[in-house]
Amino acid sequence: MVDALCQELILRKDEIPGSLQTIYFGGGTPSLLEAEELAQIFKTIDAHFEVSANPEITLEANPDDLTGAKLKMLAASRTNRLSIGVQSFFEEDLKLMNRAHNATEAVQCLELAKQYFDNISIDLIYGMPDMSDARWQKNLDKALALEIPHISSYALTVEPNTALQKFIEKGVVKPVDDAVAQRHFEILIERMQKAGFENYEFSNFGKPGYYSQNNTAYWTGKSYLGIGPSAHSYDGATRSWNINNNPKYIKAIQSGELPIERETLSMTDKYNEYVMTGLRTIWGISLIKIEESFGLKYKEYALQQAQKHIQAHLLFVDQDRILVTQKGKFLSDGLASDLFLINLS
Repeated sequence: MVDALCQELILRKDEIPGSLQTIYFGGGTPSLLEAEELAQIFKTIDAHFEVSANPEITLEANPDDLTGAKLKMLAASRTNRLSIGVQSFFEEDLKLMNRAHNATEAVQCLELAKQYFDNISIDLIYGMPDMSDARWQKNLDKALALEIPHISSYALTVEPNTALQKFIEKGVVKPVDDAVAQRHFEILIERMQKAGFENYEFSNFGKPGYYSQNNTAYWTGKSYLGIGPSAHSYDGATRSWNINNNPKYIKAIQSGELPIERETLSMTDKYNEYVMTGLRTIWGISLIKIEESFGLKYKEYALQQAQKHIQAHLLFVDQDRILVTQKGKFLSDGLASDLFLINLS
């Protein structure tokens, strides 16, 4: 697999112009990589891409993956940021999500990781069945007490054919309640603001200087190159995605072929994506950029569609930008879809 990843990097070396600002090992289990395998990947990147002087290099891991030896190895590599899938500091939540680690391991892992890394992010899930407001507050208190500088937090979604879905169907677990999730989101926003975090994207909170460069690049529409099975890429004009079958991926790459599907984005697609991503950030969407990139009709349409939400105090206009109010944050995806257009003709 590592050989195939490196070969794909070589095959696609001309797809990203300029220097790489961020390298992200995510999806699957990148923490399984050994020191020599990481070194092989970095050697390939260095040989075929221009890398900025101080790139953000993140590796995703679960608490049960990060032993002292693994952390020491990662710290000795070029990795300078960890994203750790904690999800919750409570045993009952972790069991419900079928996580391999327990609550004690989550805390121990973070205390250990802080000895090697300054830049750490954790994931936390809210809106869990039977999760009280008090338990959610304690989850946040635990993260803040550990002085983690970046937190990504998401509402629980029930995926099909999972244990959680079956528990809900059998009545063992309560269904996910949107009202509870919204209340937890409001607690999250208030608690993070008080603690000095900036909610630069609605699911992401960073202390000043700790925004994820990878997240920021995605939400501000920059190009990115995804390597490996199921990986997605974007160059501003097209989206592409790799086959999601490991043996077929490896076989194709070994044959010198790219197992990729591509979609060329229309002007309307690009406008809708800009609205969808931009409204989720503190930077909002720029009416000047919409007019310059898509035309006056798109700008007029965006303003027209925004009016009822401005009157309802869900959106507001600041100079040339449309932004989401505090009240509108939990509804941001719905607000964005109201500004989408299917066809301007």
